[in-house]
Amino acid sequence: MSKVRIGMIGAGNIANTHLDSYKKVADAEIVAICDIDPERLKETADKYGIENRYNSVEEMLAAGLELDAADVCVWNCNHASCAIKALDAGLNVLCEKPMAYNTEQAEAMLEAAKRNNKLLMIGFVMRFQSKTKIATDFINGGFLGDVYHTKAHYVRRHGNPGGWFANKELSGGGPVIDLGVHVIDCTRYLMGSPKPVSVYAVAYDNIGKRDHLKTNVGWMPKNAKPTDPCTVEDFASAIIRYEDGSSTQLECSYSINGESKTYLQAFGTKAGMDLTDGVKLYGEYNDFLADFNIKTANYKGEEDAFVAEMTHFVDCVLGKCECKATAEDGVAVMKILDAIYLSAETGHEVVIK
Repeated sequence: MSKVRIGMIGAGNIANTHLDSYKKVADAEIVAICDIDPERLKETADKYGIENRYNSVEEMLAAGLELDAADVCVWNCNHASCAIKALDAGLNVLCEKPMAYNTEQAEAMLEAAKRNNKLLMIGFVMRFQSKTKIATDFINGGFLGDVYHTKAHYVRRHGNPGGWFANKELSGGGPVIDLGVHVIDCTRYLMGSPKPVSVYAVAYDNIGKRDHLKTNVGWMPKNAKPTDPCTVEDFASAIIRYEDGSSTQLECSYSINGESKTYLQAFGTKAGMDLTDGVKLYGEYNDFLADFNIKTANYKGEEDAFVAEMTHFVDCVLGKCECKATAEDGVAVMKILDAIYLSAETGHEVVIK
């Protein structure tokens, strides 16, 4: 194939982000788009000049457009059904994070990919950030030694987006499944993707959306309304243990009386690493404690993370490379997410099988 012919499933906010990125991928061609919201469908299709537009996945897949791939950007509760339909139609699929609403659905998606011998890539975009690439380079080079613990921190002080994100029936949860999924996956990726074995977690819903505040939320979906339900957690913290003995400490929130901050930290037997702002190493050299700031300004691998992600997906479909955000990774992270919610609900450690 000369170009990968892609059908977009979903026309909302993240679909627009993907579409902006595909414009910079020479081997990608957006052939069609579908969405259950007619107004949003028209708005997005008009914006990107997509002529083939449909009101359902089934309608798009039955249109005889000779698609090669589908990009799933819908509510979390519909990830599995849309992805499986596309896979069963013979398409390769990129599915936005989280992989699914729960582990059962994620495993069904993986089975569909295997059954149809098609690619199912998960949208773990933090893997494609330049600082993640640089960090991986140093870890693979042995500069940290054995990485035995990481910190995954994604906290918003006033950042509940409302809309479907705050409706558990559609999203599956709040900051854990929306924000925590990013940093859980990225820290696990830096650690070499070990198998998760247990989780102990707490979660709180003490603050809510704080609609009474006179300051705006940082970002909200276009169709979010003050009357939308908020049935998700405000904040969660967890300790994740892996089969090789390593661990991760997670903190994530939509609403908390603390500083908004996102960072990853990794601690190894030779050195530690902080990815808060660029890449910083903490080690010992010539019997002195020493810190090193890695200059990233002129990094040859610098590119927008979403563009890098879409490029990688298209290259995988074309057989140019192996996928580095696999469905197996998606299932592993989904098991962690489910375990966090179950542990927080029961007050006990949850063993992951």
